[in-house]
Amino acid sequence: MAKTTKRKSDQLRPIEFVRNFTKYAAGSVLVKWGNTWVLCTASVEDKVPSFLKDTGRGWVTAEYSMLPSSTGSGRKDRDIKKLKQDARSTEIQRLIGRSLRAAIDMAKLGPRQITIDCDVLQADGGTRCASITGGMVALQDAVAKLLADGTLAESPIIHRVAAVSVGVCDGKPTLDLDYAHDSTAEVDLNVVMTDDGRYVELQGTAEHNPFTEESLDALRALARKGLKRIFSMMG
Repeated sequence: MAKTTKRKSDQLRPIEFVRNFTKYAAGSVLVKWGNTWVLCTASVEDKVPSFLKDTGRGWVTAEYSMLPSSTGSGRKDRDIKKLKQDARSTEIQRLIGRSLRAAIDMAKLGPRQITIDCDVLQADGGTRCASITGGMVALQDAVAKLLADGTLAESPIIHRVAAVSVGVCDGKPTLDLDYAHDSTAEVDLNVVMTDDGRYVELQGTAEHNPFTEESLDALRALARKGLKRIFSMMG
């Protein structure tokens, strides 16, 4: 059996956002999502990528990494030791960046870049969802500081984004997969959504047998239910 806790299949793990966790970042939050903990920080720079030079538009990007002691499977080597980032981290940080850019009007952000750094301190499944959601909170706080100091005249945030995982475990749609669920799930789906109910990205995989349209609809409905709760926690 995949389920190792007494959580109901439609119940989220406990989620906590510890804001202003570090001193120097424009926005910072420690996301405690069950036993997955991710530190998300937002840094603001008065520069943009070369393809946006002289356009007056801004950019949001992300970096993601897992600390060496973040998993229970032994020490994970830092990417610098291999002189390249592993493929999984690259894929996840691109997802985080795409997701958070969906929240921002780049013209209103102006000629500056906000980088969201997501460092996984402890992993128990759902690190990409915690990173996107925590990254959004850090991004909100960074924008609030830019508004407070007069750098921005109006908020470039057009809506918030958040993410949650759902899957089919032991034949049943299940919300918010931890590692025990994720490692044995028959279907695994990550859902990124705006707070007005639109999809930013769906990442779904049948780990064994292909799944039906009805199964997908049930998973999407469960994700919507979970995300509604998550948005209410984000402030």
